[in-house]
Parts: sequence; C-alpha cells; structure tokens
Amino acid sequence: MQRTPLGQTDLTVSRLGFGAAPIGFLETPPTQVGKLVDLLLEGGVNLFDTAAMYRGAEQLLGDALKGHRDDVVLVSKAGHAEKAFSYDAWSPELIRASVERSLERLHTDHLDVVLLHSCERDVLDRGEALGALLELRAEGKVRHAGYSGDNETAAHAAGLDGVEVIEMSVNIADQRNIDVVLPACAEHSVGVIAKRPIANAAWNPLNKQRGMYQQYAKTYHERLKEMDVTPHDLGYHGHPEVEWPEIALKFTLAVKGVDTAIVGTTSTVNARVNIDAAAKHPLRDQVVQTLRQAFRDAEQKSGTVWLGQT
Repeated sequence: MQRTPLGQTDLTVSRLGFGAAPIGFLETPPTQVGKLVDLLLEGGVNLFDTAAMYRGAEQLLGDALKGHRDDVVLVSKAGHAEKAFSYDAWSPELIRASVERSLERLHTDHLDVVLLHSCERDVLDRGEALGALLELRAEGKVRHAGYSGDNETAAHAAGLDGVEVIEMSVNIADQRNIDVVLPACAEHSVGVIAKRPIANAAWNPLNKQRGMYQQYAKTYHERLKEMDVTPHDLGYHGHPEVEWPEIALKFTLAVKGVDTAIVGTTSTVNARVNIDAAAKHPLRDQVVQTLRQAFRDAEQKSGTVWLGQT
C-alpha cells in the first residue's frame, strides 16, 4: 500500500483509509469488525477515521485496534450536541468533553487528528470551537486539528490559523470540492482526506442502500444517471457493478491534492476489493478527464449547482 505525507503534518498515511461510520450506524458485530480491521491492517491501511456521533463506531474501532495503536493514524470528529453532555453544540466545553470521551473509547492518550464535524461558517468565525481544539493540541491530547465539511465553508476553513487537515467529499458524482476547496488546501499546505470516494455505490438501485446512506446515495444516483457515462464508455468491458467500484476509487485517488481516500464498509470482501483497487495502476488521465467533463456537462444542463454533500 502506497503511503504519502498528510499535508504538512508529521503524519504519513496510506492512500486508502477506512471510514468507520458504517460499522457503527449499521450495528456491526464486534467479531466482524475485528476481522475487518485485521484485513485492513494486513493490506497496509493505517488511517482509520471515525467520529463522536457515529453511533458505537469509536468503541468498536478502539476495541478492534487494541495492540496496534503505534501502527495507525486515528482521526475523529467532534462538535455536535449529544444527549450524554449538557453542553451546547460547538462550545469549548462540548469539544473538550467529546474529545476526552473519544480518547477513552479508542483506548489512547492522544488522537492524531480531530476535525470539527461539518459546522457552519458562523461557528468557524466565532473561533471558540477551533480554539478548543487548539488548546487540546497544546495539551498533547490532539496532535493535529482540522475541519470536515464541503464547499465554500471548507475552503474558508483551510485558510484558518491552526487548521492542518480538511476532510471533504470527492468522487465521480461529487466534484465541486475539486474546484472550490482543493485549491485552498494547496495554497495553505493543508492535508486532504477524501470521503465517500465510492459515491455510495451510485450505480446500484436505491433499494440496495441501507439506512442513513440512502439520502446520499439518492443524490449521487441521480447525478450519475444525468452524467450518462458507463464503464464501457471509459474503456472497461466487465459488468458495471464490478467495474464501477474500482473506477470510482481510482478516480478519487487520481485527483491532485487528495492525500488519502477513506472508504466505509462492514464487509471484508469489499475491503479486499478496495485494497486491491488502490494497489493497481492509476486511472488513465483520459478517463479522469472524461468523468470530469461528464460532471460539468450534466451540472450545467441541470441548471443547478451540484454542491458537495456534507
């Protein structure tokens, strides 16, 4: 598995990372999570991304990673109000309490990266939430601070003092951040984590989507339909459901400025497919450009701006 620096942090991350939201929200048995994490580690994946609000995910991930803390980069997120705390969303008190609980759940004394979890611009402008993260960084509980979000707010966050990492949506059906956010990240030497690189399997029928992921999949499914491009158009001749996952992941990894792409799954089979795809030769430039143009043309035809999905 190829590894690369995460911006100007002191972290080196695998090009393929793991997103833990599905194991929590889809209530994955701990034994299955253990098998999944073992497979990812064996495949060279070292970046594991989670969040305080991903129901049960931090605890499941922390338990599965016992004994491997020195081998991995742990990313979590904080800021949303929770029943467990009486503090207001985005308040310094909530940020601190959330991060300290994450440390307990993940069985560690520090988190490599903590991101403000998709707050609005006004929260960033007040400065209290980011300030709380920077205080935790000064105490050694957080090594690097950042923001998870999309569109102009993420571009603004990339220029804030103390922000070292941005996590954003980048995939075949979600390309606005390529033009809006990545240039700001490059200007400020901010590390980039791409989320949803598989576009929630937008090529599949919507009835194959589970739970909360239907809301994202619906938008991506509709966009991909409007883009009117198939694997065959791109020079692939296998079954679309087999070809699309590899094309999608390799598209995201081919985008200049993306350091790592996190894929969430509960399946060891899918995890192996992703590991193998990430290890293959990069997507041809012509394929990347065809997908970029198809997105632009379909967006223009729709008469709307296809925003990055937060």
